[in-house]
Amino acid sequence: MDDVETIGRTDEKLDILFVTSDAFPPFRPAAKAVFAEGLGARGHRIDWLMQAAEPSAASGAQRFEGGMAYVAPTNAGANRLARLKRYLADARNDLRVFGLLRKRRYSLVQIKDKYLGALIAILAAKLYGVPVFYWLAYPHGEASLYAAQSGVARYRLLYRLRGALQRLVLYRLIMPACTHVFVQSEQMRRDVAREGIPFERMTAVPSSVNLRDLDARAGPAAPDPPAGPPTIVYLGTLLRERQLDFLVRAHALVVSALPEAQLKFVGSGWMPDDEQLLRSEADRLGISRNVTITGWLPMPEAWQQVRRATLCVSPYLPVPILRSTSPTKLIEYMALAKPVIANDHPEQADVLRESGAGLVCGWNEQEFAAAMIELLLDPARRARMGAAGRRYVAEHRTHWAMVELVLARYRKHLRASPKPPRSRLFARV
Repeated sequence: MDDVETIGRTDEKLDILFVTSDAFPPFRPAAKAVFAEGLGARGHRIDWLMQAAEPSAASGAQRFEGGMAYVAPTNAGANRLARLKRYLADARNDLRVFGLLRKRRYSLVQIKDKYLGALIAILAAKLYGVPVFYWLAYPHGEASLYAAQSGVARYRLLYRLRGALQRLVLYRLIMPACTHVFVQSEQMRRDVAREGIPFERMTAVPSSVNLRDLDARAGPAAPDPPAGPPTIVYLGTLLRERQLDFLVRAHALVVSALPEAQLKFVGSGWMPDDEQLLRSEADRLGISRNVTITGWLPMPEAWQQVRRATLCVSPYLPVPILRSTSPTKLIEYMALAKPVIANDHPEQADVLRESGAGLVCGWNEQEFAAAMIELLLDPARRARMGAAGRRYVAEHRTHWAMVELVLARYRKHLRASPKPPRSRLFARV
């Protein structure tokens, strides 16, 4: 399914109240692409309950993408009092759900990655007879527990308690009360099913791209092989926790066979130490001239870097907390017709094997280096893989395909559970 698909529809338009942890204005794919740009562009109305991303952003009720956004104020403070004020402002904003459901007959309530706010929204939705759906993009409870167990968390006991409480609320209260649950990947679907949520009550909505927008902003396709030395690109954040020094060590093995090969990190870390780890490892291995860190770039410029790459890499640290993710960089690489080398991560392995767009390795420097050398020396194979990846994304991983998937689930469940008449709704209050 391509992005040029006709937007117009003859079916009944939905009226959705979206209660989300995303900051306003939304930029993450599920909120921005599926709801603001996808469902909104098809004529479905979305009203939003969320918190401002910046203290300077306008708060309160405001028009947004054909609906209304009810935005809680925020602050930039890092101390406990500032954080408490942010949480309280967000919770007060979530309480608007009662008034909104009383005044407007919404087709459904969609909650995304909230806990206390989810309980509030579920209570209100049950009170007014409105179907409620949940969207889990990241396993926050498991992440808190992992941070405590691995020593990453500064306050381990607090993280353990928070993780246990989040899991309890999510799997015992929130998800069982919802009509249907959207998750990030098939692996997450399997993980959540082990917590007692029926497999058939969940749908995986993996990462996707807007092909038309990406092509327009990334510029024309690069020749293969591109001019200049062979270049391997990694696109994304450079956090120390991702252990990307692994990739520098693998590249040192590539350089021993192909001395002009370049490794380019298109992105930045959150702290100076994140990038320094990579530079120090390159210095230690004597390959500083073969490793570049661009820092943060506007998305069009980042995609242009990918366009000019010889091949792209997607190493994902094989720890339990990351197994359920759906890496966006992989789909962006494939959409830009680049062959990909990735380690054996559930989502990445499935996509690359189904599409034929690249090679899958273990988290092993020798394996990764061998795969990179193999493709750097075979331009014909790179071209075939790049074309296969682009074809796969066009057929399975566009934003429009994800919009269709979500919309189909909504319609299926709304047909099965029609909303009570308006008179019954108001008789309850």
